[in-house]
Amino acid sequence: MTASLKEITVGVPHFTEAGAWRDVGAGWQPLFGNFRGAGFSVEWHDFFAKREFDWAASFHPGCVELCLNLGGRGFVEGGGQRTEFLPNTVGFYHRREEPLVARRTAGEQHQFLTVEFSCAFLAKHLAGMEATLHPVVRAAVENRPCESVSGATVRLSAAQQQLISTLRQPPVYASAQPLWYQCKALELAVTFLIQPSPEKEMFCSRQQRLAQDRVEQVIFLLNQNLAAPPTLEELGRKIGCSHFYLSRIFSGQTGQTITQCLRQLRMEKAAELLGGRELNVTEVALEVGYNSLSHFSAAFHATFGCCPGLYPLATPSQPLAKRAK
Repeated sequence: MTASLKEITVGVPHFTEAGAWRDVGAGWQPLFGNFRGAGFSVEWHDFFAKREFDWAASFHPGCVELCLNLGGRGFVEGGGQRTEFLPNTVGFYHRREEPLVARRTAGEQHQFLTVEFSCAFLAKHLAGMEATLHPVVRAAVENRPCESVSGATVRLSAAQQQLISTLRQPPVYASAQPLWYQCKALELAVTFLIQPSPEKEMFCSRQQRLAQDRVEQVIFLLNQNLAAPPTLEELGRKIGCSHFYLSRIFSGQTGQTITQCLRQLRMEKAAELLGGRELNVTEVALEVGYNSLSHFSAAFHATFGCCPGLYPLATPSQPLAKRAK
């Protein structure tokens, strides 16, 4: 790197983004991290914008922020460049000391997760990868100007949408969360902040798009009937490839087997139903395909760290005893 970590550490010590989110109240949820302490922060946003919302006021000086946008439209603008964020897209932007212009559209429900990186954090953890970094990110970690302030947005894959859900409800105990969140933040950084060569990008993007389409079809078909999902052979016939090949690309894209994904989808649906408090635990278990209450309870505990009867009152990060105080 051409600049030291000290040189690229942000020089505005009292900046805080809390004021930017005052109007949305509980619609802004810091999940983990601290921009100045840990070097990254993970935040969830879910709010209805009655009027156009100034999004730029939350960007720390000296940050590279990744936005995984599920719902609502917005844009980031700077240096004569404007990047649009549509539903189910992901992109990043870099603020130096001068503020950017960024707005969220009025009259829409906005749901998005951000991972805000300090340049010092990226410089430390991406050292040696300078040649592969996107020009905006390379300029940021080297503490020099760049004509652009953002990268182009791309579609969120089904696996990346699932990752957002996992980041909101980490599947590890509180003591392990600092390391877990850092690993996930770095996973997102190397996924979205690195730019391959044009020739490799064209070939990889075609293969990636086809694989992602098949993964999304699998998840859609599983979600259609969690209680009695199609078999692996049936999935292969519906999607138009052998079930052996389908299993391989699914694992390669998501890091999960189809069986593991089905369990995750069932647990997420179960958590949603339990949170609604309209069904009891036995009814929820049957709704998501478990005939054995003990098997359902064991799977739920393995996923969320608490028994289904206590959800959502107790989670690994917010135990029941702590909540009761």
